[in-house]
Amino acid sequence: MRRLPSIFSRLSQSFSSSSSSSSSSSSTPGEIPILYSFLQPTVFPLKNRSPFANSPPVEISQISTPPQFQISSANQDALGSNLEASLKNNQTDEAWKSFKSLASGSSLPSRQACNSLISHLTSLRDLHNLKRAFASAIFLLEKSPKLLSFDTLEGIFRSLDAAPPAFALIRSMLKSRCFAPYHVWGGYLLQLARNSGDLDKFILVLEENSKIALKEKIPSMNPDFRACNEILAACCRESGSVPDAEHVVRIMSAMNMHLDGESFGALAYVYAWRGLKNRIIELERIISDICIKNKSTIYCNLIRGYLRSGNLDSTMEIILQAVKDQEPSSLDEETYSETAKFFVEKGRIKDLARLIIESKPLNSSSAGSFGDGVVNACVNQGMVDKAHSILDEMTAGGAASLGAYSAVLRAYCKEKRTAEAAELAAEASAAGLRLDAASFDAMIDASMSCQDFQSALSLFRDMREAQNLELKQSYLTIMTGLMESQRPELMAGFLDSVVDDPRVEIATHDWNSIIHAFCKAGKLDDARRTYRRMVFLQFEPSEQTFLSLINGYVSAEKYFGVVVLWSEVRRKGTKLGHASLDGFIYALVKGGFFEAAMQVVEKAKEMKVFVDKWRHKQAFMENHKKLRISQLRRRNFRKMEALIAFKAWAGLAT
Repeated sequence: MRRLPSIFSRLSQSFSSSSSSSSSSSSTPGEIPILYSFLQPTVFPLKNRSPFANSPPVEISQISTPPQFQISSANQDALGSNLEASLKNNQTDEAWKSFKSLASGSSLPSRQACNSLISHLTSLRDLHNLKRAFASAIFLLEKSPKLLSFDTLEGIFRSLDAAPPAFALIRSMLKSRCFAPYHVWGGYLLQLARNSGDLDKFILVLEENSKIALKEKIPSMNPDFRACNEILAACCRESGSVPDAEHVVRIMSAMNMHLDGESFGALAYVYAWRGLKNRIIELERIISDICIKNKSTIYCNLIRGYLRSGNLDSTMEIILQAVKDQEPSSLDEETYSETAKFFVEKGRIKDLARLIIESKPLNSSSAGSFGDGVVNACVNQGMVDKAHSILDEMTAGGAASLGAYSAVLRAYCKEKRTAEAAELAAEASAAGLRLDAASFDAMIDASMSCQDFQSALSLFRDMREAQNLELKQSYLTIMTGLMESQRPELMAGFLDSVVDDPRVEIATHDWNSIIHAFCKAGKLDDARRTYRRMVFLQFEPSEQTFLSLINGYVSAEKYFGVVVLWSEVRRKGTKLGHASLDGFIYALVKGGFFEAAMQVVEKAKEMKVFVDKWRHKQAFMENHKKLRISQLRRRNFRKMEALIAFKAWAGLAT
């Protein structure tokens, strides 16, 4: 990669000039002056003072005091065994006593015992034992750093929730030449430093660590590129420190790392935030020189940086530049959200609309406009009314778009504000915009949910008038909603209005739904008319069609209607199944139409369909038990013959 010019050549210089500040950082005012400052209560501030507020202090003198006596080899073995046994049995205090006794002698516990003890203490997650673990680690780093494993040290860093002891531990590691990989401590210390506002101190430690890594030729000590960008982003977006950010760039350069788009984006953010126009110009020149083609990351960060500083003019200027460079579709959601929120909270909706209007002639991208992004961002943040206000200004300025209208419409539908949605749809039409199918679907669904059926049907008519729109989803929504609401009369009218539209797939089950609803409501004449309309339009009736009609007639005790229906079916030779044949026989027997019932029985025999005689025998006994053949002989000879035939078939005594 080419050598970077100007400010980046300065940033890429050797960072030896900062070594003196790094070496003296441990004694600057405000720093903890001694390694064992963990004993001070403020080093471990408790988020919840209970239950560890009164934890006893750990006296370092109990560990680090020069030995007053020699421990025999036998006693050392016994103490070591006791330490291991205590840890195995979770006897923390006993294990700690054994460790202190060994530490006061001329030798130290085994490597396994040391690491097991510290890991056990950190796992307990209480302040007192965390102090013990910390004291043990510091002591062992001074006496014999090789006894500590990297996993053990990482466990301590993971357990700490305050920056000062973490800084003390990493400095002790570097001083004792315990050169751990960055992942052991870096991520944990960075988070603690971010929380406490100590990023500058973290960078000094990082610099010292990187120098040692370079000198000792231990690459694993250095953070990888992703981690470096995370550090740089923290300096740029959180602390907003230009010196710290450029310090990180120097360290990255010393580690032979080259900045990428994410790195430049972070720098663009902090330069815009701090109003450093010259640095931004130089940054743009560098980006052009090293041929970073996708500038959307840079634009997003410049916009958010200017918004952070409250610089409205610069924000509008860079947005127009981004649109001119065909980048509006690449601006991310966060950028649109921050832009919309800033202008709305400042009461600058007219300025935002003016910016959208000015940006429209500059945008030739088909992927969406800047106005679409802003309106969507307002909607996504729950500012639907503000989005509508911006849309009104856009429409007045001739910059309205279908995307912006659709976003607000969907939001109104989601909130069940169907009247406002319908009004907005009319405004879109007046502006010469044709809504997409998704917008119509959302409005119709919302109208049906509110049982505003007339609006839904009206919207569907508008939808049909539009060309090349998929109607299936909205058709199903309306039919299902009307059926659930038991409005068969509307279903019938709706179905009749769309029956000739090739974009709507109508099937027998649609007619069945209407017939069933009419029958359930007791509107048998309407059910009959729907059936006739269905047959006229050459839709084949199904088992469900006949069962709905039969059950409707039986419920209303209008058995003659079943006779009429059977006569029609018989005349046309309609194919019937078991359920409809059985239903016809049952209804005709209940109504006393035995001749027609026996016609159905003969049809069942012809089709070799089994019929449950017991059911129909029961129907006869419940309704015609007192009917005698002698009574019919004088009045109706044919009915008498039919009754005799039925009784014989059903197994009833004549």
